[in-house]
Amino acid sequence: MNYQQLTEGRRYQISALLEQGISVPEIANTVKCHRSTIYRELKRCGKKDQYLPDRAHQLAVVKRRQARKYRISQSRIGFVELLLTIDWSPEQILNVLTRAGANVSHEWIYRFVARNKRQGGKLFRHLRQGHKRYRRGKKEKAPAIKNAVSIDERPEVVESRERFGDWEIDTVLGKHGTGAVITILERKTRFYLTKKVPSKSAKDVTKATIDMLMPYKEFVHTITADNGREFAGHEEIAEALEAEVYFAHPYSSWERGANENANGLLRQYVKKGTDLRTVSDEDIERAQRRINYRPKKCLGFKQPAVIFKEIMEAA
Repeated sequence: MNYQQLTEGRRYQISALLEQGISVPEIANTVKCHRSTIYRELKRCGKKDQYLPDRAHQLAVVKRRQARKYRISQSRIGFVELLLTIDWSPEQILNVLTRAGANVSHEWIYRFVARNKRQGGKLFRHLRQGHKRYRRGKKEKAPAIKNAVSIDERPEVVESRERFGDWEIDTVLGKHGTGAVITILERKTRFYLTKKVPSKSAKDVTKATIDMLMPYKEFVHTITADNGREFAGHEEIAEALEAEVYFAHPYSSWERGANENANGLLRQYVKKGTDLRTVSDEDIERAQRRINYRPKKCLGFKQPAVIFKEIMEAA
């Protein structure tokens, strides 16, 4: 990932500049990082007049240590490489590792093989599908989303769903070239928002996302997206909503599982391949209402819209 991490020295520099009344954009320019990085730092670790650089750095160190448990260990990588050299397929390797409680997706293995070949390795010769499948890994050579922050950096409270105001975002596509539907779901209540946009471009998606969440800005702490280029405007979104945007791992849709599930319900009303030019905004809103008023087992058979409203009114 191509995201920016602050060092301890930079945090003390930020603190000193804040005390001088320097604006966030000027601070970002001085310490050589994007302003959204500063906004996220302040939201995570205190207001401008309460920012404690030592405490902020301690929190960052703890998060990085916790993130390590999600990384694939070198011993596991070595085991994958060994099985590849004796002509095991990625699917066969996945099956064995899953039984051993050491999950690695077969897509990760294909990307590992592609990376190995670019470095002069010969693992690709052991794939029964030859050159066809591993080439998918070359897509990773495309430029990453600038300053994307990994889900590994996301606060643990988001995972627990205990906090109100953590969201997941995705796009549902219609027939090629006819537009898309932006979908955003609040993780605690499963409240679901939808909006049709003319294209999947970053410009359209960025504007729509801000428009959809601005009425709830006070209750937007984090947004988790996939790695689609339509979310390239994440820094503009983060700044407008004063929130933190995180990106899930590639090929890991389960990390935004609640949104994916709601998108499946939306497909009951907007079938795959639908020409979205024939679908009105009212049609999309009607589908959204029906989904939000369906009782959910995970909510004790309560309705997402009802719970969302109750929490909003109580706040």
